[in-house]
Amino acid sequence: MAFEGLSDRLESTFKNLRSKGSLTESDVRSAMREVRMALLEADVNYKVAKDFTNTVTEKAIGEKVMESLTPSQMVIKIVKEELVSLMGGTKSRLAYASHPPTVVLMCGLQGSGKTTHCAKLALMLKKENHRPLLVACDIYRPAAIKQLQVVGEQVGAPVFEMGQTNPVTIAKEAIAYSKEHGYDYVILDTAGRLHVDEELMDELKAVKAEVKPHEILLVVDAMTGQDAVNVATAFDGALGIDGLILTKMDGDTRGGAALSARAVTGKPIKFVGMGEKLENLDVFHPDRMASRILGMGDVLSFIEKAEMAIDEKKAEELEKKLMQNKFDLNDLLDQFEQIRKMGSLQDILGMIPGIGNKAKDIEVDEGKFDRMKAIILSMTEKERTNPDIINPSRKKRIAAGCGQNIEDVNRLLNQFRQMQKMFKQMGGKKGGKRRRKQKLRLPQGFDPSQFGM
Repeated sequence: MAFEGLSDRLESTFKNLRSKGSLTESDVRSAMREVRMALLEADVNYKVAKDFTNTVTEKAIGEKVMESLTPSQMVIKIVKEELVSLMGGTKSRLAYASHPPTVVLMCGLQGSGKTTHCAKLALMLKKENHRPLLVACDIYRPAAIKQLQVVGEQVGAPVFEMGQTNPVTIAKEAIAYSKEHGYDYVILDTAGRLHVDEELMDELKAVKAEVKPHEILLVVDAMTGQDAVNVATAFDGALGIDGLILTKMDGDTRGGAALSARAVTGKPIKFVGMGEKLENLDVFHPDRMASRILGMGDVLSFIEKAEMAIDEKKAEELEKKLMQNKFDLNDLLDQFEQIRKMGSLQDILGMIPGIGNKAKDIEVDEGKFDRMKAIILSMTEKERTNPDIINPSRKKRIAAGCGQNIEDVNRLLNQFRQMQKMFKQMGGKKGGKRRRKQKLRLPQGFDPSQFGM
């Protein structure tokens, strides 16, 4: 996970600060030296790391901090505030033209994930009720057009292409087409190169001059570390970018690009790719990222993922069933599906305050949900609706059908009965009309320990 090494180093440094009842100027300077080393090891630009620790030191040795009741917590608070400021302060929104379509030019080096992230952005816009059009302007890379068509189909976004025609003409015609057919976003997938060169920049400049994009987004691979910032600087100098999309932020990256990009280029990180799936694109929130770096969790992102994964209509139906004590194994199966939509269990745990960085030390059996689903799917519809009819011979058939042991079937049924019992008690206490409706309904009765968490 991104920032893992940095998070561990910072956690160790702050643990030492917390162990002291009071702090001296020497304690703070020593801690900041550790922080600077941690930032440099995370591949943060040297000047950025130096300026960051100097600013924190200056604020932390102030009289108010030194004489506060919890000086170590005050120092951590200052570090968090400066981390947020370093990464841009607040999230940066995608442009929206007053007279659609909004034209987004996506650029980047070859292999950065540009084409995939065009589709990811289109999917995100579709979820916000926009109508994006993908445009194939990469006429050089073999199968680039086909790749865009494939990912476009997967996210339900149409692709405009004109084969090997000049990219400037393609972009111009695509915008005319979007106006005729009511698309409010046009996403241009431009060609990349293995390195920044004059030919690449000239083509991008020509496209920019012709269509005057409202947003120029540079896609960079976060795993390239400080080199990602160098690429961003080069593209910005030649083209004038509006923001960055950092890809592979879920990988084993040191995170230096995320911490250096804004300070070095002056351009905000707008989105981060957090996985290979097309739905794994997140808006970049500096404050939430700072919390995760410091092991404080990210409860807001957790809630947003839950709200996106949970079907409101199904949640209302489930609530009625719970109140009527009619919760069955079909409902449990549906809850498994919704939890898995939120992403890996390891990532979910990392967003929970109090767990944060410790999530990586917790052994999570990601396959346990799948095995439990297999057991339920091996049952007949009648058995799922009324598990009480499942006798020993039925258990034997179910176990054989899903390739698991009878003990596994018994364990699932016992956990299900415990949940039913708990729901029955909850239903009796709430009393119908006195229930308070909530916008967010997380899967109820979810006990992480039951599922390998």
